[in-house]
Amino acid sequence: MRVMVLIKANQESEAGVMPSQELLTQMTAFNEELVKAGVMLAGEGLHPSSNGARVHFSGNERTVIDGPFAESKELVAGYWLWQVKSLDEAIEWVKRIPNPDGTDGEVELRPVFEAEDFGEELTPELREREARLRSQTEASA
Repeated sequence: MRVMVLIKANQESEAGVMPSQELLTQMTAFNEELVKAGVMLAGEGLHPSSNGARVHFSGNERTVIDGPFAESKELVAGYWLWQVKSLDEAIEWVKRIPNPDGTDGEVELRPVFEAEDFGEELTPELREREARLRSQTEASA
């Protein structure tokens, strides 16, 4: 199963405060463990919401909203995409995320939909198209 691991933003990440060398060192070691275990598929930190935008959909209308966005606790500062056997395994990995300065934080784990989750609505033709798209994106990565 694939799991999206969302690192929630905080006041420091939203202010653009960069991580310490100690945290970067520990996170690099943790990422190396994830890669060696075959768990990590992707992962990146995100710039503060002040560098981002949102697009609001209402019928056929699209409205662009420039950052920053209020409520930093609802924002994402980074993510991983992991391949694990279960949500419990992902939780055990999350418990090992380095936190050298002891700050409060929150990590959200969300299973990623797989093709079989969509049942008969994802027709054989749509499954074939999805598989073709996945191959193309993997090849261009």
